[in-house]
Amino acid sequence: MWRARYVTVQQLAGFRRYEYCAVDTNPLSVYVMQPIWDKIIKIVPLWIAPNVLTFSGFVMILVNYFLISFYDWDYTASGTSPGLVPTWVWLFSAFTTLGAYTLDSIDGKHARRTQSSTPLGELFDHGLDSWATSIFVLSFFSVCSRDNGKTGVSVYTMYLYLSIVLFNFMCSHWEKYNTGVLFLPWGYDLSQVVLIAAYLLTGAVGVEVWHKPVLFGYYITDILVILLIGFSLFLSFPQTLYNIHRAHLKKTLKNDSLYEGLLPLVSPLLLFILLTVWVALSPGNILAKQPRLFLWMVGVTFSNVICRVIVCQMSGTRPPLFHWLLFPLALVVYAAISGLLGWTEEAALAVFTAFATAAHVHYGACVGRQLSEHFHIYVFSLKKRVQE
Repeated sequence: MWRARYVTVQQLAGFRRYEYCAVDTNPLSVYVMQPIWDKIIKIVPLWIAPNVLTFSGFVMILVNYFLISFYDWDYTASGTSPGLVPTWVWLFSAFTTLGAYTLDSIDGKHARRTQSSTPLGELFDHGLDSWATSIFVLSFFSVCSRDNGKTGVSVYTMYLYLSIVLFNFMCSHWEKYNTGVLFLPWGYDLSQVVLIAAYLLTGAVGVEVWHKPVLFGYYITDILVILLIGFSLFLSFPQTLYNIHRAHLKKTLKNDSLYEGLLPLVSPLLLFILLTVWVALSPGNILAKQPRLFLWMVGVTFSNVICRVIVCQMSGTRPPLFHWLLFPLALVVYAAISGLLGWTEEAALAVFTAFATAAHVHYGACVGRQLSEHFHIYVFSLKKRVQE
C-alpha cells in the first residue's frame, strides 16, 4: 500500500516526452526579482539538489503556519488579545515567507545550473506550490483576525478569499493544460511582497494597524479583498481566457474539443460546490466553530485534486472526470447538512481532514518515488540511481 503506483504506464511514457515551457511577463519579476535571484543563486553549493531547495522552502512555510496556529488557533488573537501573538512571531513569519519565496524562485535556476532539470523537479515544485498557496493565506488570516463584531474579517470572507486564490492557481494550470505553456501569474510575486510587508508592518507597529480605517472608512483588509477580487475578475481570469483563445486561433491548442478542454475544471469546481454547500447549510455552523481546521481541509483537498491535473497536463493524458476524494467528501457533507452527524459534525470534519492530509502525503511520496525510479534519479540527491 505504501508504494502504491498512482502514475500509470501511459503517464510515465508521457513524462518522457514532456518539455517545460513558461512565460514570465511580470515587470516586478523580470526587472526587480529575477536580477536578485540571479545573484543569490551563485552562492548555492553545486552539490545541493534543486528539490532540497524546494522542500526546504515548503518546510519553512509549514513551520511558520504551525507556530502561528499555536498562538492563534481560532483566528481571534489579533482582535481580542492584540499582544497574545509575540512580536517575534510576526518577524519570524516575514523571514520564513521571504526564505520560502526565495527558495521557490531559485530552485529552477539551480536545476539548470547543475544540469539536473527533470519533469520530477517541476512536478515536485508545482505540487508543493499547490499546497503552499493555501498555507500562505491561512497564516495571513491571523494578522487581520476574524470578525469580532467591530473589526476583523468574517470566516466567510476568509473562505471566499481562499477560494479566489485557489481559483487563480487552478486557472494557471488549466491554461497550461490547454496551451502547453505556463504563463506565470503576475499575482504571485506581488502577493509574496505584500505578505512580507504585512508581517514586517505588524511586527513593527502591532496588529492594531489592521483594525483602523485607512482610506474612506475602509480597513487594510477590506482593500486587500477588493483588490484580490478585482484582480481575479478583471485581469487574471480574462488573461487566461485570452491566452487559450489565442492558442485556438494559432491552432496550437493541446485539446481540440470543448469537453477535453474543460475536463480538468470539473473536479475542482465540484469540490468547491460541495465545500460551499457544507459552509452554507451546516446545522452546527462548522466554519465558524472550526475555521482553521476547515480551511486547512479545503487547502489540502484542493492540492490533491489539482496535483492530479498537473500530472495529466505534464504527461499529456486525460484527467478523470471525478476525483476519488469527492465521494467521501460528498458523504460527509450529506451527513452533516442532513443532520445525521448531529453534535459529531466537528469530529467528522477532524477525521476527514486527517484522512485527506494523510492521503495527500501518501500520494506525493508515492508519485515522487515512481518518477525517481522511472528517471533513475533520486528526489533529494544529484546522484543517479543504479538501473535495475
